[in-house]
Amino acid sequence: MRHQKHKYKLGVSPSHRKSMVKNLASEVIDHGMIKTTITRAKAIQPMVEKLVTLAKVDTVANRRLAFKKLNDKDAVAKLFTEVGPKFVKRNGGYTRIMKLADTRVGDNAKMAYIAFVD
Repeated sequence: MRHQKHKYKLGVSPSHRKSMVKNLASEVIDHGMIKTTITRAKAIQPMVEKLVTLAKVDTVANRRLAFKKLNDKDAVAKLFTEVGPKFVKRNGGYTRIMKLADTRVGDNAKMAYIAFVD
């Protein structure tokens, strides 16, 4: 039984979902804010939050764990040099999802921004 095993399926295969979440998370770290669908934003928010928590303490082990999750050296470097130190005094809640009033033109999907706080 799958009781309390909620995961955003996003309408794709598991391998596609895994790579899509990694790519979206690294884009949020690189750009600070991205525009995507609400469901995708909610799917990547916990991953980004956990990565920022890792980046608050800059150790080799934490860098390796972050690289294992992201698989992007540039994003890991930026995470530990810029993003992590910015949130040292904050206990969670590093990202926010801002819903947009307009929808996507092609399929009328609800859109949102996911961005870092501050």
